[in-house]
Amino acid sequence: MTNQEYMQIALSLAAEAAALGEVPVGAIVVKDNEIIGRGCNAPISTHDPSAHAEIRALRDAAQRLGNYRLVDCALYVTLEPCAMCAGAIQHARIARLVYGAPDLKTGACGSVIDLMAEKRLNHHVTVESGVMAQQCGELLSAFFAARRGKAPGNN
Repeated sequence: MTNQEYMQIALSLAAEAAALGEVPVGAIVVKDNEIIGRGCNAPISTHDPSAHAEIRALRDAAQRLGNYRLVDCALYVTLEPCAMCAGAIQHARIARLVYGAPDLKTGACGSVIDLMAEKRLNHHVTVESGVMAQQCGELLSAFFAARRGKAPGNN
């Protein structure tokens, strides 16, 4: 599958989160061209501040593999990970991160800070950003516009 095809699956998980009233972020973990972990945002419904899409996908993959180390895996996520998620990605030993929209307020993979490029850390992740960024960003914009009671694009 292509990056776009994997990101489309992550977008469908993000739409599931939106339908539940959660910020629409979705993530999948891929190993050897097989999806081994899936997650969507759920901190509100689970009363768990760590229930970000990335964390949930990492947990799902780790359970499936029976190992907390996700060596040779890729993580696809619709929004640039925050510092918490970036740390979890590094601790899980993810090899490759592919994300859609940048997060200009809390992004920790280049937008606000770049934990993935920090040379003093012992694990480094290859990062590809901007995959289907427009579609990922539009889903988020529409969600927040609806929460504010505005149509997207009508500030």
